[in-house]
Amino acid sequence: MTSIPKSEYARRRKALMAQMEPNSIAILPAAPVYIRNRDVEHVYRQDSDFQYLSGFPEPEAVIALIPGREHGEYVLFCRERDPERELWDGLRAGQDGAIGHYGADDAFPISDIDDILPGLIEGRERVYYAMGTNQAFDRHLMDWINVIRSKARQGAQPPNEFVALDHLLHDMRLYKSANEVKVMKEAAQISARAHVRAMQASRAGLHEFHLEAELDYEFRKGGAKMPAYGSIVAAGKNACILHYHENDAPLRDGDLVLIDAGCEIDCYASDITRCFPVSGRFSPEQKAIYELVLAANEEAFKHIAPGKHWNQAHEATVRVITAGLVELGLLQGEVDELIAAEAYKPFYMHRAGHWLGMDVHDVGDYKVGGEWRVLEVGMAMTVEPGIYIAVNNTAVAKKWRGIGVRIEDDVVVTKNGCEVLSLGVPKTVAEIEALMAAPTVAA
Repeated sequence: MTSIPKSEYARRRKALMAQMEPNSIAILPAAPVYIRNRDVEHVYRQDSDFQYLSGFPEPEAVIALIPGREHGEYVLFCRERDPERELWDGLRAGQDGAIGHYGADDAFPISDIDDILPGLIEGRERVYYAMGTNQAFDRHLMDWINVIRSKARQGAQPPNEFVALDHLLHDMRLYKSANEVKVMKEAAQISARAHVRAMQASRAGLHEFHLEAELDYEFRKGGAKMPAYGSIVAAGKNACILHYHENDAPLRDGDLVLIDAGCEIDCYASDITRCFPVSGRFSPEQKAIYELVLAANEEAFKHIAPGKHWNQAHEATVRVITAGLVELGLLQGEVDELIAAEAYKPFYMHRAGHWLGMDVHDVGDYKVGGEWRVLEVGMAMTVEPGIYIAVNNTAVAKKWRGIGVRIEDDVVVTKNGCEVLSLGVPKTVAEIEALMAAPTVAA
């Protein structure tokens, strides 16, 4: 399975420290463990920023990056080895593992952080930290700062400035390396196989959760430990609910199914949406809406390239969809005027995509200096136009109501345009109908 090499984590830390002002320290806590109910924990998933800099997968850990520190610039606080706890909860890296396996220059027990970290902060002019992200840790950090302040009369020097660490880190995370693209491509390939499996399994009489189970099976079979987000399996009118999550309705002959689902590999997400008819054949109205959304999806790719700005792909999808809705009789008027009046919004109310990476809705500014961000090589995003015709939309003929279609792909900006990472799922009406008509072999 593809993963990020240790050398890349080291390069990231070095690149971050190169941006920090002299005589400063950066501090990042690991994600806390969250309780699901009573004494049952949610499956642990590391904080994306922490993972980005360390690859360290455990909770109860803190990174300190101290440019120029004589005894090592990368300090990691983590849990000690504990044979009794490891018998119950699994192996820990410990301090030796933090250094040997995860590249720390120095490692200390997390239980000693109150004694050691204030001394590392003391004398530094600036603290780089994402204030407000982890409120419990915010309080710990201020306690340590106050310990230093309390010793000011003895010559202790507290920092005089806090700098937003997440702003620096998130700009770095926006540009994907070749290794990151490989991991994202692997996640997309696994997710593509899952979508194909769900299409092949679909038939009237099943429920949405049956298809979700097919997705989960293929994710785990491919080596993904979890979905990147809660899978959406929305049949019929449920497809008109953008963030539908019940996944318990029956699949009925004549309905479309919208599946928005992707797995996560090594903390990198995929995010794919496909629509298909429950029983394998599109109705004329479903086909018309589907092919309009597909045309918008394909048009968007032409507007994703270095030098083009973030919003150009969205604007392209709006034009295709608005013109198509006029052609189908669902909107009346001149296309330019309808776009200016946002007349398409009852049918297409969201944007054409978002940044993609370690977070499904990944970090990074969409505007810089009030202007849409110019795309550069290595930026990754989704392309996901859609049309949703609510059951209660009495402004359109009844034959259209209850149809919801979204087609979403994962792309990365390349030197000459963009590469689509999610090509492994059929997209045309003919391809989908052929796949669903073909006999399948249970895996």
